[in-house]
Amino acid sequence: MRWQWKVGTFAGIDVFVHATFLLLIGWVGYSHWLQYESWAKVAEGILFILVLFLSVVLHEYGHALTARKYGVKTRDITLYPIGGVARLERMPERPIEELWVALMGPAVNVVIAALLFVYLFATNGLVPMSELTIASGSFLERLMLVNITLVLFNLLPAFPMDGGRVLRALLAMRMEYVRATQVAANIGQGMAFLFGLVGLFGNPFLLFIAFFVWIGASQEASMVQMKNSISGIPVTRAMLTDFKTLAQRDTLSQVVGLLLAGSQHDFPVLDANGNVIGILERDTFINVLSQRGQSVPVVEVMRRNVPSVDSHEMVETVLTRLQESGAKTLPVMHGGRFVGLINSENITEFLMIRSALKTASRLPQPL
Repeated sequence: MRWQWKVGTFAGIDVFVHATFLLLIGWVGYSHWLQYESWAKVAEGILFILVLFLSVVLHEYGHALTARKYGVKTRDITLYPIGGVARLERMPERPIEELWVALMGPAVNVVIAALLFVYLFATNGLVPMSELTIASGSFLERLMLVNITLVLFNLLPAFPMDGGRVLRALLAMRMEYVRATQVAANIGQGMAFLFGLVGLFGNPFLLFIAFFVWIGASQEASMVQMKNSISGIPVTRAMLTDFKTLAQRDTLSQVVGLLLAGSQHDFPVLDANGNVIGILERDTFINVLSQRGQSVPVVEVMRRNVPSVDSHEMVETVLTRLQESGAKTLPVMHGGRFVGLINSENITEFLMIRSALKTASRLPQPL
């Protein structure tokens, strides 16, 4: 179970709601009932959260549509209790482009807050802030203030929030990209430490944010370092050349033996002429095997339209293609001929071996 549900597709981008978002709705409804014991107040509280998260969705579309302008696709947008996440296939290559992508999310909230302010001012709807609480007071003014808060919070210089990416983009204009990422990640983890420290004194939500920011900063730094470490490495040095294949007529019963006999997880399916027509992935195989048995033909459950990689391409291209396609393994071609397989595990193992060899080369040699 994916624990998320699709609510629609807008501007060609799927929007999902994660199951944990329902916990937030339940908590808001329950807290309003305890405070007011009124179903009308419960409905108003839930409506406020839903409208607030509409602002969050628009925020994520600010990122997604700006990224599209620079040729970067967005896989989907998912709503969680702590906010929304737009999954870009990659970050723009130029720092100035990343800067604009990061800024356009908060810019949407600025526009929303400004429009609400103009409306409230024109209709004499503004009330003193002392009359507002999180759960009561002017609906639209509370929504305006929350959008302002979203802007300020998201611009804190900490990954994975927008401010961390703004900081990294600005630093990358003056220094090497990996170094800029490391500096921004260190600053983000420093802020996460402060969040956690404050959270220890009675605000558990800040503890959660601290953990989220710390992990996000660490993952961002690791990912960029990995991409840098594989720069300039040809596919032929990391691809798998000793592998088993499947024929169109094969069934899942053949795959059982192949999986148990070796360490290969994904299997290319070839037609009669030796051309790759798909990849049977292990996770799909296990799911179908448990539901339909061993007699299912592999061509019914293989992943089709898998992009190929040329043997002359670089490994960093493979990572991008894996992310864009969603496939776990890609076929490698040389002169139009199928010569190998490559996936993220091959790349990781290659990097581990290369690192071990570099370490060994620095050891003192015996006389």
